[in-house]
Amino acid sequence: MTLAIRAAGADSRYWDAALETQSRPDWQRLKLDALQRHLRHAYHGSPHYRAGFDAAGVHPDQLETLDDLRRFPFIDKQTLRERQLAVPPFGDVCAVPERDIVYISASSGSTGVPTASPFTAADFDEWIDFEVRLFWSSGLRPEDRYCHSLNFSLFVGGPCVLGAQRLGALCIHAGTVPSERLLAIARQFQATAIWTTPSYAWYLGETAVKEGIDLRRDLAIRRIFVAGEPGGSIPETRERIENLWGASVYDYYGLSDIFGACAGMCEEKHGLHWAEDHILVEVLDAENGEPVAEGERGELVLTTLRKSARPMIRFRTGDIVSFTSEPCACGRTSQRLLGVHGRLDDMLIIKGVNLFPSDVEAIARKETACTGEYRLIVERENHLDRLTVEIERVPTFAGSDEDLAHHFARQLKSITGVSAAVRVLAADALPRATHKAKRVEDRRSGVWA
Repeated sequence: MTLAIRAAGADSRYWDAALETQSRPDWQRLKLDALQRHLRHAYHGSPHYRAGFDAAGVHPDQLETLDDLRRFPFIDKQTLRERQLAVPPFGDVCAVPERDIVYISASSGSTGVPTASPFTAADFDEWIDFEVRLFWSSGLRPEDRYCHSLNFSLFVGGPCVLGAQRLGALCIHAGTVPSERLLAIARQFQATAIWTTPSYAWYLGETAVKEGIDLRRDLAIRRIFVAGEPGGSIPETRERIENLWGASVYDYYGLSDIFGACAGMCEEKHGLHWAEDHILVEVLDAENGEPVAEGERGELVLTTLRKSARPMIRFRTGDIVSFTSEPCACGRTSQRLLGVHGRLDDMLIIKGVNLFPSDVEAIARKETACTGEYRLIVERENHLDRLTVEIERVPTFAGSDEDLAHHFARQLKSITGVSAAVRVLAADALPRATHKAKRVEDRRSGVWA
């Protein structure tokens, strides 16, 4: 069992300075050694991987460089779901016997049957160790009072609170209680940090203001960790939340099929530092599967390096991201996730132009005449898709709705290349999200995206 313990006299900027500041060649050697071991474990422990590797004519012993991984087959959410149903309860992707599994998380099931993600005791412990490293990089310290307001019911974000607890912070396991109750908890215990989704952080702040709570005077929250939506990667969204709360916002990224937070922002907030000793990253063109250049958008494909219960070899996440390997100003040298721009299944194609809801969000959150809330409505007219963007004006807006609509439409066209009708609504006209926001109403099929 590994324990997250900092060495006496260690550099206070880092949890593990030797690891976090090592050279890029050292990172590459670390990943190659781990990948070679992990592929052998997957091949010998998982019937699914053994059959898949054999069918593709590849074997773990053939992997000599990290680039050789591209010869191995992909796996995706649908395959996980099918294997779980065929070989319940966890599927034959698992590479250890059930007696070695001590914890499971599960996906929400929003796109199908929920998929379970199993962990051995060592898997779980190493995950929490990485959460400690992330929290420390974001400035959380033992003297903090941390309020964890994520769902504990099978959600992989629930146990992340143990990272803050292992770091030494006082931890309040609030969970997903009603907003009034959460504000009361934060006020009673004078929490200095909280974790939720970007949409809920905004909603909670608005709720506090409506209840007459002064976010700076009555509450002590100075750090807000957000995850679960692309919004946390958008500077304009973070800035709006920071201005509302008078607190610093840090974006985290994770997924149930790997573990809670796989990447998170340091105090520089120029991208999210990746769990590079646990997960190997590929960013690929979604159409031809070829790697994209650093900084370019592509689909995030992940390979675990140490998770023994259920290895994930070339898992297609469906997330569209961009990355860099340039060292951060903080001194850390791990790869950084520059942004989660959306999901393949969220992408809209309007008259031949690709558009993600996050592209619209960046404009809505930057426009001071708008509250920052928005909704995209897609309809079909004369066999062509037509987009309408609904935005809200702030209560103090003194101009005309027509002028604001024209201004927003011009901004949208200039930045994204998409032409859309813009409808201006009164403040609070759009529904607020208490977890993950639903931003797209697809009227072509009558289904919400």
